[in-house]
Formats: sequence, C-alpha cells, structure tokens
Amino acid sequence: AKCVVKALFIREKYMNRSMQNFCKTTTHALQDLEMRNQDLGVYDDIPETPVDAGITQALTQICRIFEVSKHRCWKASKVPDFTVKVIISTELDLLYPDLKEYIADMNVMMALIINGPVKSFCYRRLQYLSSKFQMHILLNEMKELAAQKKVPHRDFYNIRKVDTHIHASSCMNQKHLLRFIKRAMKKYPEEIVHIEQGRGQTLRDVFESMNLTAFDLSVDTLDVHADRNTFHRFDKFNAKYNPIGESILREIFIKTDNHVEGKYFAHIVKEVMFDLEESKYQNSELRLSIYGRSRDEWDKLAQWAVKHRVYSDNVRWLIQVPRLFDVYHTKKQLANFQEMLENIFMPLFEATIDPGSHPELHLFLDHVVGFDSVDDESKPEHHIFNLDSPLPGNWTEEDNPPYSYYLYYTYANMTALNHLRRRRGFHTFVLRPHCGEAGPIHHLVSGFMLSENISHGLLLRKAPVLQYLYYLAQIGIAMSPLSNNSLFLSYHRNPLPEYLSRGLMVSLSTDDPLQFHFTKEPLMEEYSIAAQVWKLSSCDMCELARNSVLMSGFSHKAKSYWLGPSYSREGPESNDIRRTNVPDIRVAYRSETLTEEVSVADHRYAPLTATQSPQSQVCGSPRSPQL
Repeated sequence: AKCVVKALFIREKYMNRSMQNFCKTTTHALQDLEMRNQDLGVYDDIPETPVDAGITQALTQICRIFEVSKHRCWKASKVPDFTVKVIISTELDLLYPDLKEYIADMNVMMALIINGPVKSFCYRRLQYLSSKFQMHILLNEMKELAAQKKVPHRDFYNIRKVDTHIHASSCMNQKHLLRFIKRAMKKYPEEIVHIEQGRGQTLRDVFESMNLTAFDLSVDTLDVHADRNTFHRFDKFNAKYNPIGESILREIFIKTDNHVEGKYFAHIVKEVMFDLEESKYQNSELRLSIYGRSRDEWDKLAQWAVKHRVYSDNVRWLIQVPRLFDVYHTKKQLANFQEMLENIFMPLFEATIDPGSHPELHLFLDHVVGFDSVDDESKPEHHIFNLDSPLPGNWTEEDNPPYSYYLYYTYANMTALNHLRRRRGFHTFVLRPHCGEAGPIHHLVSGFMLSENISHGLLLRKAPVLQYLYYLAQIGIAMSPLSNNSLFLSYHRNPLPEYLSRGLMVSLSTDDPLQFHFTKEPLMEEYSIAAQVWKLSSCDMCELARNSVLMSGFSHKAKSYWLGPSYSREGPESNDIRRTNVPDIRVAYRSETLTEEVSVADHRYAPLTATQSPQSQVCGSPRSPQL
C-alpha cells in the first residue's frame, strides 16, 4: 500500500508542475497522509541535481526570443519592462522537470509494477471492485432506472457526448468522402490540384491518369475501410488513408498543406462540423498533425484554419506529433532531435510572448486544448531511456528515440510553455497521448507520470498495478473498441466493460470513422454496438457520456452548462441528473468507492493510535449507504 501511495505522489508532482488536472478525491487523501505521516520518504532515493544542459540551452533560446520581441510585447500588454531572464529563471527553471529526477521516478515506477506483493495487493483490490459493482447492480439497478425515468425531457440521445479521440484526416465516413470526391470532380474538373515534374495537373488529369471517372467510383474502389487483413498490420492500416491506394489523392483531399491550400479538406471537415451542430448533443476533439520537419508548419496550419474558417462550437483541436524522427533524419530533413523539438515548440513560445508575430497562430491556439503523441506502439524500441541517453541536440542516431523519450521532452516543453502562457493570461495545454494500445508496458508508466488522459489503454488489462493506479488517480482513458477490433484486440476480449465496472474513467471514442464506421453518426455507432455486445444499461451509457465530457478539453463554462454548475465538486453533489441523466445513486457509489479505496493505503500503514487496534482497521468496507 505504501508503494501505491508513493506512485500517486509521483503523478501528483508531475501534474502540478505542468498545470494539468489531478483527481481531487485522491489529492485530499494524499494531503491527509502527508500531514499525519511526515516520514513518508517518498523521494528519499531521488538525488538533487542541477538543471540538465538541454534544458538550459532551450531556456537560453527562449530568452533570446524575449529580448527580440519584449519591447512590442510588454508595451502592448502594459507589463512593466523588467529583465526577461529573471522571469525565465524564477518561473521556468524551478518548475522545469529535471531529467535525473524523471529517470529516478521512472525506475521507482518500473520496480513497483513488477513487485510481487504489490501485484497481489492491486489484483485483489481490482477483483474486489468488480465484485462490489456486481453487488451494487443487483441491489440498485432498478432504482437507477426509476431515477432516470423521473427526469423530464432528458434521455441518452440528448445528453452531451464528446468524441475524445478522433483524427481529423479520417473524421468523415467512407460514403461521405466518396460523395465529396465525386462532387469535386464535377464542380472543379479544371482546377490545378497537383504539380508533377514542374507541370500542373488538374483534377481531371489526376483521375484520367488512373483511368477513372466519377461514375466508376464506389466505396469498394475507394478501399479505405479496415478489414481482416489489417489486424496486427499497422502498415496496411496506414495505407488505408490513401483513397484507391493512391497517395496523391490523400494529399489532395485530406491534407491541409497542398497545392489548393487544403481547400477540399476544409470543406469536408466543415461538413462534418455541420453534422455535429445539427445533432446538437455530439462534440468532437479533432486531431491535426504537426510533424516537426520545419519551423513554418504551425503558421501554415493556422492559416488553413483561419482562411477557410474551420471553426465550430462543437469542435476543439488536439495537435498530434507522429513519432517519425528516424524517417525524417534518414531523409536528411532533420539533423538531430533538438531541431524537431524546436520546430514544434519555438513558434508556440514566440506566439505566446508576442501574439502579433504570429496572429493567425495566436487565434488558432485559442481552440487547441493539448498535445498527442502518435504512431505504431508495437514497433520494437532499440534504445532504453536512461541517463546515458543522448540529449536531443546529440541524438543523431538512425534509430528512433523510445516512446518515453518523446513523451518526456514533449511534457518538458509543454510545462515551460504552460507557465509562460499562464503568466501572459492565456489558457494552458494538456498531454493526451496514444498509450497502451500495443508495445511494452513502460509506455503506460510514462503515461501515468506525465499525461492528463490517454487514448486506448488496452494493456492495462495485463498490468494490475498500473490498472489500480489509473483507477485511484482517475486518469481518463478514451477507448475505441471498433478500432481495436480491426487492429489489435477482438471485440469480445476488449477490457472496456471490465474497466467501467471497476470505476476507471473510461469513455467511448471513434478514432477513425473513415476506416471503421458506416453511419453518419459514428460516435452513436460506437455506443450502439457497445450496448448490444456488452449488455450496457442506460445508466452505463450515460455514465460513459458524462465521463467523456469530464475528460474533454472543452471550457469550464461549456462543462458547467452541459453537466451542471457544480460538476467540478466531489460526490453526488457534482451531478445534475436533469442534465447528465446519470442517477445520483451511481455517482454516489463511484465517489464512496474511490474514497474508500484511496483510504485503504492510509489504513494499511498509518500508525496506530491508542484507541485503535489492528482488528479495528477496515480496508475498503463493501457497505455503502444506498445498499
């Protein structure tokens, strides 16, 4: 139990440093523990070390940007003109995560998850949570249903849902893309859409070179849907992004940076947004890519969004960074990993310090909520992240850096950026990577330490310690069962119903409607299939929808309107059944169970007082008021 508490303290530290959210119930329990047990020694084995060279170098560059633009920046914001380096050193140096500390924390976590007694302890607690939920359902299912029936107007269809994991380049279904391509061929046949060997090609030329007409096209010829051949073949899945197997069509229709300046892609995304607005109760967090190959990627993306007015109240953006340094380095597009990091983050520092230097980017960032790290997790990693690993400026190897390396440097730069943005009065970002879909278990350890939420989390089913920690910390997990079914894990083996019954913060998402879904409402398709396969009740469905709003990046104002003004409190008072359609009985059960579980560690090793005896110490009583 003491090991579990130690892990929670580690996560709390990294969440607080980066201005990301940490579960309030767990926070209060940890505060009580700290007050009563001053000798916890959570970080005794972590040596104090100076800021590493890579960080100092990055901060020096930020200082240079400040010096160049501070006059215009401070004058515009009426901030006193004082030495910028003082701001940087006092605000960022102290809060920037130290590399040696991070490696030490990683080692503590890796030792913890393979510790035999800890595994047994967490496994038993998880089994207890599953059994307790079954008891709750037996005793309270009819009461929950009755409470839902009493609510006027509200039902599963008109509660707010957020698609917490969906990629913009495949946010449309295959029929939608087919119709749009046919429409474009009829409407813009003579528009130059591509340059081939110095000669402009019109849309008609492109399709004539493939011996195709608008009449010939069908969903089958488009061939963008995942099938049984994509299972455990991420390369084949990636190829499905190319309509008719032609990368040129991917470039023309689903890219933001092309010869037509992303006009077609903008049209498709706006049509998807219109469908969301019509449905009213469905929202999406679309992911757009920044590759880090050049410094102007951010400006091009922002110009695309602003020029084509790609905006909706129902949509927020996440920025995904593909882990493809090895590919770019082999093509001589990047000299080292530091260059990739600078291409990704320096424009953001510049836009934060002086919005006038990147006006479109500043406007676009108002609708960006966080960062994602994407790629095939099952790729073998040839390097282990440790103190011997090269710093980003020295990473010139052919091998790709490991997952934890990418995540740490993304987190570290985001942390510095968040403190700077908070100082300037702008909103901050969160880290929400793809994590635990495949590959080694240490991906989930990095996610636990550094990320507010993750996507997928399938491998938690094999790691009881991490699963229990994800539960105690209430880390959001955006799960996409239809996507997993075509790539890594068949539907009947998917752990989502198990996670839900145990109380993990899970939500349903679509991932790639272009590859996996057939209907105009892919998110409802996910809910529909999940309900049928796993016999989910109306209360379960509404709880998943409420979770999706809670873990989303939409504003406090929006969440207050969707869930009720007290949504951020703890316990049943956080719930407004008239808006969420989730009975107070269910919310109270989740809250009481979590409080009991967090207190288990406290009861397990807190010193006995004179009035206590070992027999009086209760570890997670199954009793609950509504039973």
